[in-house]
Amino acid sequence: MTEKKINVARTGTERQTLVIVESPAKAKTIEKYLGPGYIVKASMGHLIDLPKSRMAINVEHDFEPEYITVRGRAKLLKELQKDAKKSKEVLLASDNDREGEAIAWHLQEALENKTDAPIKRIVFNEITPQAIKAAVLHPRIIDERKVNAQKARRVLDRLVGYNLSPLLWKKVKNGLSAGRVQSVALKLICNREKEVESFIPEEYWTLDVDFAKGKSKFTAQLVSYQSQKPDLPNEDAVQRIIDEIKDMACSVCDVKATEKTLRPKPPFTTSKLQQSAANRLGFTSRKTMQIAQQLYEGINIGTNRVGLITYMRTDSVRISQTAIDDVRNWISKNHPDELPEMPVQYAVGIKAQDAHEGIRPTYTDYTPDFVKEFLTRDQLRLYSIIWERFVSSQMNNAKSRTTTVEITAGPAIFRCSASKVINKGFYKVMKVLSAKEEVTGTLPVLKMGEKLSALKFYPEQHFTQGPARYTDASIVKTLEEKGIGRPSTYAPIISVLLDRYYVTRSNKQLVPTPLGRMINDILVESFPDVVNENFTAEIETRLDDIEESGTIWTKMIGDFFFPFHDKVEQVMAKQESFKGLMDEQTDQICEICGKPMVKKLGRFGFFLACSGFPECHNTRSIPLAKCPKCGGDIVSRKSKGRGKEFYGCTNYPKCDFISHFKPLNASCPKCGHFLVEKYDKKNGAYKSCINPDCDYLHSVDDTVEEKIEIDE
Repeated sequence: MTEKKINVARTGTERQTLVIVESPAKAKTIEKYLGPGYIVKASMGHLIDLPKSRMAINVEHDFEPEYITVRGRAKLLKELQKDAKKSKEVLLASDNDREGEAIAWHLQEALENKTDAPIKRIVFNEITPQAIKAAVLHPRIIDERKVNAQKARRVLDRLVGYNLSPLLWKKVKNGLSAGRVQSVALKLICNREKEVESFIPEEYWTLDVDFAKGKSKFTAQLVSYQSQKPDLPNEDAVQRIIDEIKDMACSVCDVKATEKTLRPKPPFTTSKLQQSAANRLGFTSRKTMQIAQQLYEGINIGTNRVGLITYMRTDSVRISQTAIDDVRNWISKNHPDELPEMPVQYAVGIKAQDAHEGIRPTYTDYTPDFVKEFLTRDQLRLYSIIWERFVSSQMNNAKSRTTTVEITAGPAIFRCSASKVINKGFYKVMKVLSAKEEVTGTLPVLKMGEKLSALKFYPEQHFTQGPARYTDASIVKTLEEKGIGRPSTYAPIISVLLDRYYVTRSNKQLVPTPLGRMINDILVESFPDVVNENFTAEIETRLDDIEESGTIWTKMIGDFFFPFHDKVEQVMAKQESFKGLMDEQTDQICEICGKPMVKKLGRFGFFLACSGFPECHNTRSIPLAKCPKCGGDIVSRKSKGRGKEFYGCTNYPKCDFISHFKPLNASCPKCGHFLVEKYDKKNGAYKSCINPDCDYLHSVDDTVEEKIEIDE
């Protein structure tokens, strides 16, 4: 496929049309499409916004915000004003959402007195020649209701942050902050952590048996004993059943074959893309959105620059008729047997903002194999799941057949199943279904009443699993289900909690820090409305009403702010102070002045500080273990490039020992070296000795005494 420039060149001495987008990458792509007669510049996001140093909301006059030119952006704004003055027309092409509409509104306010050129708004969902041409030919005015919705959200968050933060400075620690939506997410994470900590594992057992029909062997599990679900609380209970049935005749008592229709899923929304990228690719939400932004704004495919996907912030699964025609044409050529008679329609969620389509490739012909040489590894991986999800959504259903067999042995019934995909349907374009996954389990051909031999019994001990901590994928799913936040906010919510050190990541799980728990306890006790999930979801609904129905935004702010402000004043006067509560004396001595070191909690975690402060400013990382090479201290460090945490010796560069696994406060019972915490999908978290010559492995749950096997 070749890109064609739009024939919009102006002749003679006509002035150019100025197009203003948000990012340089997008500007580069669009300018190439428009060609002569157009100049495309980037605003670099917001040029005009609230100041960072003060609240800048006039509470006495309808909460009017006081906007200023963003620090460091004055020169860029003047350049855009000069460009606008020389232009015949100005087209504001910021993103088609609330933030983008606000950026366009601020630009219009800043430019309209500097030029006699008409200023218009254009929007598009994909960066392709066709979409850009349509946008240029159909400009519109600024959507004031969408601007007001953004203004209300911005003012509300500023009022919450600038009232709660001073409270936290006074009662907990200087430099802390609290946000409206982030505080609700923190509460969810803290509540889940309490559930994890309070969970008490219970022992239970299962019983599998190897059966044989001639030379064929297969395994079945006990599902019924004496016509009831088996109760196997311990090994003795299992052994009693084994002793009873081990010599009994075994025969097939039931054979069933069922077919199941497997339907394709709709194109990605923002939240579903973040969840899938986290689960399949191991991406954080922030990484997913960064890469999606690159794919949207434009990639050099040979000599052409192409926006490969549509706008990546959306909660709609709607697809344009042009895109449906494109994908059906591709399917008819490549998988004609899997093309439905009519396009597949998917229901759009009740709360979905339908301005955008679902996330899809801009050109179906640009398959992952076609573009792979032009993309980075991570770009290709993300593009592949977007392409697969979209194309498969317009293909026929798949079908699977499951055969279930039940075998009787006296009062016990054992069951086993085998499944096979009998019609791949939409799976033909998806790499998630490997050859092994097409067939799950194997069974010989069995008939009712057929005699079988029981070869071996396998009793196995288990422990019930408690609730899992939130991951990027599961917290985004929960936020979406509860109506908290919007597609543009899911990734920033997680990032802010991590940046503030209210939450850390451990084995891709989100774990609240002691600081995060303290902040959450204060907010939950003193401001239950602010961190109430239903209230936060209701705020989102009211913001939608402002955008869709033109509801007066200042009334919503007033209804919330005045009772909230009174509560802040009360808490400020009555709340006990926690300052210094988390400081802990240690036996470490300051190497500079000889005074004791104190363990303190800073913004980025615990550290050691000299008790002689402010006379002595000495600080250092907290030792986590003794180095196995030289006896020095092992401390946490971060790599210079990506800031990734690792653990190294304080005697570096004389000692080059490093570990990518966090040391535990425990010694190996076999060799005396320190233990580290590792994780894999099969076994979860477990302890392992840092000594490569030691084979000690142990479950993190100390109630499990058995040694576990690890798949390296």
